[in-house]
Amino acid sequence: MAAALLAAVVFSFSLGRYPISPAELFGIVCSKVFPIEPYWVPNMETILFNVRLPRILLSCMVGCSLSAAGAAYQGIFQNPMASPDILGATKGSAFGASLAIIAGMGTRATMVSAFLFGVVTVALVWLVSSRAKGKRVMSLILAGIVVSSIFEAGTSYLKLVADPNEALPKITYWLMGSLSGAKMDAVVFACVPMLAGLLVLFLLRWQLGVLTMGDEEARAMGVNAKAVRLIVILAATLITAAGVAVCGAIGWVGLVIPHLCRKLVGSNYRYLMPASMVLGALFLLIVDNISRNLYATELPIGILTAFVGAPFFLYLMMKGGDVT
Repeated sequence: MAAALLAAVVFSFSLGRYPISPAELFGIVCSKVFPIEPYWVPNMETILFNVRLPRILLSCMVGCSLSAAGAAYQGIFQNPMASPDILGATKGSAFGASLAIIAGMGTRATMVSAFLFGVVTVALVWLVSSRAKGKRVMSLILAGIVVSSIFEAGTSYLKLVADPNEALPKITYWLMGSLSGAKMDAVVFACVPMLAGLLVLFLLRWQLGVLTMGDEEARAMGVNAKAVRLIVILAATLITAAGVAVCGAIGWVGLVIPHLCRKLVGSNYRYLMPASMVLGALFLLIVDNISRNLYATELPIGILTAFVGAPFFLYLMMKGGDVT
């Protein structure tokens, strides 16, 4: 999988109006370290470092993060239909971004607002569920549904009162998800929370596997189910909120890819989590390549992930009998 991802990254540089061959890519990168006489056109470096590289990096980072978050939530909630937005991070981020757009804030402020509201939403879900009676896992899911609905209603209201000529089109396009405006600033912004969250999920992959057997079995094996679940939720929230903040709402990645990986490597989280990270990055990179090259006008990537992900999920269901 890692080799396929590397090959896809190199191939992605050659796609677009100004293709960059592997030889030119190697030469441009090496020229930053060694004195190499340029054998490429002058604007090729600008296209590589300011356009292609940020977009390719961001698509891989977001795909990796959403897929890892989906696999983590499916494990701790023992729910095959769990996805990164199960606790409302996506809806909260959407509200934060819409609020920033209406307020006339810049791109960076919009990303910060979306990220913070995504984290706050999950914190509210945790607070509500902690005061609810009944099973904790079910309380978390129900609280996520309720809080998500509130923020979704808030986003709908903001769209209603937004300027139809300026703010409303920006909000609508953001909600469909896109990497068209990817810049290195967005990569830097998302890098820290994504790396931190992904590292935590990678290190806790054994405990995640134990949690899939239930809290009683986890305690019998010496795993503090409540503490592990909280840490996993925090890590998954960080990477989900960061991903949504930099490219908008992108669905299906965190739902479909973990199930595909289960078909490939099994349900052991020692292998499932790394496989989900790599395959998620590969999937979103391929979909982004299609979105920017299929037509002259770029398609929002959220639309394509739904078009590709939903039929593929049905295929997995029909082929495997179930997706659990």
